[in-house]
Amino acid sequence: MKKILLTGLFAVLLVAGFAQKPYKVVFYNFENLFDTIPDPDVLDKEFTPEGPKRWNTAKYTRKIGNLERVLFDIAAQDKDYPIVIGVSEIENRAVMEDVIATPKLAPGNYRVVHYDSPDARGVDVGFFYRPDVFKLEGSQAIKFNMPGRPDFRTRDFVTMWGTIESEPFFFLVSHWPSRLGGKEASASLRMAAARQVRSIVDSVKMLRPEVKVVVMGDLNDDATDDSVIEGLHAKGKISDVKAGDMFNPFIALLKAGYGTLAYRDAWNLFDNIIVSDNLATGSTGALKIQRVGKSKYYGGIFRRPYMLQKEGQYKGYPLRTFVGNDFQGGFSDHFPVYIYIAK
Repeated sequence: MKKILLTGLFAVLLVAGFAQKPYKVVFYNFENLFDTIPDPDVLDKEFTPEGPKRWNTAKYTRKIGNLERVLFDIAAQDKDYPIVIGVSEIENRAVMEDVIATPKLAPGNYRVVHYDSPDARGVDVGFFYRPDVFKLEGSQAIKFNMPGRPDFRTRDFVTMWGTIESEPFFFLVSHWPSRLGGKEASASLRMAAARQVRSIVDSVKMLRPEVKVVVMGDLNDDATDDSVIEGLHAKGKISDVKAGDMFNPFIALLKAGYGTLAYRDAWNLFDNIIVSDNLATGSTGALKIQRVGKSKYYGGIFRRPYMLQKEGQYKGYPLRTFVGNDFQGGFSDHFPVYIYIAK
């Protein structure tokens, strides 16, 4: 009888331990995940069999396998699949479906949120989510609006909302305008993106103050740039976060010398996951952002030796798919980033 009671107690403790496992939220720039089929409505000729990159089924299949490897290794880190994965630089829903249909990711039972955007090259942003944890209630794509330039075309802001453990959540993924023409010359575009994201967040919080917001994406600005600090009202320390602010754990990582992409022998941290004040401080509900393992940081950058260029001019950089038109067979020119959420 005593043995039965001890066994039952162990089972209860085991279940309790699993129940407290933190949820992982990920963002990953897939770097030009195009299919091989020409689309007359977008400028995708570069990524077709006849284009300069000779983008064919063999190269596409290798790229899908590489993304599978990274995402599965991110899952294996915690012995659990991330509950939400935001992605950028994907051509369409079909390529997203190909990623989650791979043998190692299929058990995650992911669903897709995707909308075709007006970007000239046809690249979009979207979400994978686990319906067993995140209970989707709705989604929407919101067009980027550049004041004074109504014809400017870029990626949409893609949003989705629902609940995690009955607590309301709102997710937004975006890929802000590039630095084409130089950082300063294009800064107004990213500040406009930041202010629009902030306006979306404020509108959501006004309607439902208890909702917890997660904003993620490739911002094409560093975590300490004005678009993030001023445009989003993002703070780098939870102790500095007040009502209405946002918390960006990647500010601390950037200041410590970490990055997600390299350019001209310098690291940038364009890939961010930023959360609302109540998710940072736990002021509403029970779920809040957690430290990454035993570190002092609340955000993580996933990188493994196989994801790095081993030699040549770009040694130590992320191992990308192409350098120019030369196929490298790599993963992405960005590293993925992640946060943990738990009670």
